[in-house]
Amino acid sequence: MLLAALDRERKIDRALATLGPVADRDVAVIGAGTAELDRLRAAGARVTEVAPDAAGHWPMADADADTIVSAWSAFRGVVARDLAEADRILRPEGRLIVIHDYGRDDVSRLRGELPDYGLWSRRDGPFIRNGFRLRVLHCFWTFASVGEAARFLGEAFGEEGSVLARELKRPRLSYNVAIYHRTRAAQARAGEAAIAAG
Repeated sequence: MLLAALDRERKIDRALATLGPVADRDVAVIGAGTAELDRLRAAGARVTEVAPDAAGHWPMADADADTIVSAWSAFRGVVARDLAEADRILRPEGRLIVIHDYGRDDVSRLRGELPDYGLWSRRDGPFIRNGFRLRVLHCFWTFASVGEAARFLGEAFGEEGSVLARELKRPRLSYNVAIYHRTRAAQARAGEAAIAAG
């Protein structure tokens, strides 16, 4: 039910098309579900699913991707090893796009305090500090009716979901998504400038 309700307006898809871009590009994807992969392919991306091994190595050749899309599961914060692997497989001017929840919405009330909702999006947080830019998408979980939304929330989130369901005036929940993005060459130039200045 949630898959059908999530981002019916396709704001995430449009952001990927703009920030990647993904059409006619070699796109490495980490953590996306079947529906997300299908939408990327429908947008014209040549998709390679990537599953980093236990040592954090990505099974791809150097300069093998134009764009990397990490959907929720990877880049839980920023780890230097992960950035190095991303830069290794990206071509010059390649784009790294990391999708996480942003918070400050109805959905975040169901999940409690997470680093996604505060630290990660701050200027001194791990993404901005490591050369990422941030775009916030104001998305929704949209259901067929208030009753359907209430049933889902109660079944999926227990009492917290039921409390939120009682407040619904329309069959949707606000859901803010953070798209962190950086260009490989721009990041490399910033690092070289820092070394020269140091």
